Amino acid sequence: MTVLLVEDDASIAIVITAALEAEGFEVVHCETIGARDNLLAEHRFSALVTDVMLPDGDGIETLGAVHERFPAMPIIILSAQNTLDTAVRASDTGAFEYFPKPFDIDELARTVRQAVGAGAASPESVEDAAIGEGLPLVGRSAAMQTVYRMITRVLRNDLTVLILGESGTGKELVAEAIHQLGGRRDGPFVAVNTAAIPAELIESELFGHEKGAFTGAVARHLGKFEQAEGGTLFLDEIGDMPMQAQTRLLRALQSGSIRRVGGREEVKVDARIVAATNKDLEPLIAAGQFREDLYYRLNVVPITLPALRERTDDIPALARHFLKAAATEGLPRRQLSGDAADLLSRQSWRGNVRELRNFVYRLALLAREDTIDAANLKPLLDQMRPAPAEPGEGDAIDTAVSRWLAEVRPVSGTVYDAALAAFERPLFAEILRETGGNQVRAAQQLGINRNTLRKRLGELALDPEEFARRG
Repeated sequence: MTVLLVEDDASIAIVITAALEAEGFEVVHCETIGARDNLLAEHRFSALVTDVMLPDGDGIETLGAVHERFPAMPIIILSAQNTLDTAVRASDTGAFEYFPKPFDIDELARTVRQAVGAGAASPESVEDAAIGEGLPLVGRSAAMQTVYRMITRVLRNDLTVLILGESGTGKELVAEAIHQLGGRRDGPFVAVNTAAIPAELIESELFGHEKGAFTGAVARHLGKFEQAEGGTLFLDEIGDMPMQAQTRLLRALQSGSIRRVGGREEVKVDARIVAATNKDLEPLIAAGQFREDLYYRLNVVPITLPALRERTDDIPALARHFLKAAATEGLPRRQLSGDAADLLSRQSWRGNVRELRNFVYRLALLAREDTIDAANLKPLLDQMRPAPAEPGEGDAIDTAVSRWLAEVRPVSGTVYDAALAAFERPLFAEILRETGGNQVRAAQQLGINRNTLRKRLGELALDPEEFARRG
């Protein structure tokens, strides 16, 4: 891995070179913008470290163009011009980091290591561009570069991270990267899917329980918080956590301690919290299904993962990466031709990276040729496409939405709220008709809290008693 250092102060250049070489980098040094551009034209570099004031001009002015030409190469800017304007200009170039002089040389060396380790620019892995050893966050698209930069921002601290993104975008991989590349890598990484645990067991799973706390509790059980001591606790699908568990989780985050179910003592815990969800939490907060104070406690550093449709340039690299991974797991070793990669890039992957991975593994198993071209690929793609839906209720809903939009024409910026309001009242009315005005059963069918139902019925001017009389 080679770093290009652009610095006209010889003494500073010597110190930086020594620090980077101690980190295992090869350093190529030059002193001017012109020399920098010549070197960039002739060689590939893992990172660029550059001063601002150089003999032949302002080192920041042309960095925007450098970033556009080499979007995968992280740029780290050094400057004695320690002003807000310089910092803003550095940020506007797409720089990975900005260091005002004087700076901590060890911190600079760590930042370069983290930038390159985050897959921002590893010339040895053009095809796979992984963020770290064994962490297949593949991709060089601009959308993924933003993710990489956000990851590196949280590696040197223990701030709580909330990972947002559709199902299948790789949220757990990001959580693992934060753990394995950060300061808690020597501790455990404990992942728990809060949506997969029955509501009556989730508190025991998270906080543990004492012997005899409930029927079947024959021994003390340490929950996920204590299992993650010194490491990272990853709370997946946090948007599906029951309200009672949300309250206890908030208390644990605020106090840094937990109490086991059936226990009396507070137990101090030391685990970094990384949460993830594929849901938009703000509507859940408005509906009373997610605590607003917990949301703000978790949403300290949000990282939003792009859907695969937003990073189609990464699909060929992802597909080739998965073919290699499939071969290591005993499936036939396959290659992907350029036309086949282009064909994959034009597909709609509604399941995101997870769907693409599963398809590529199936492709590795079923393909007849070692090199898969578009002709071999197309029949398998045709098989995965769902058959056209029969006319039915879905069409009726689509038609109703189209008619509503045409007739109502809500003001721009209010369409979502207006549509929810238009749909919510008839939905609640129909559920009340089905349940004969029984609010307990209605809340159960809707999957919302009874208090939330009562509040919404009042706001929608729906009287459950009327439905009870009709029943």
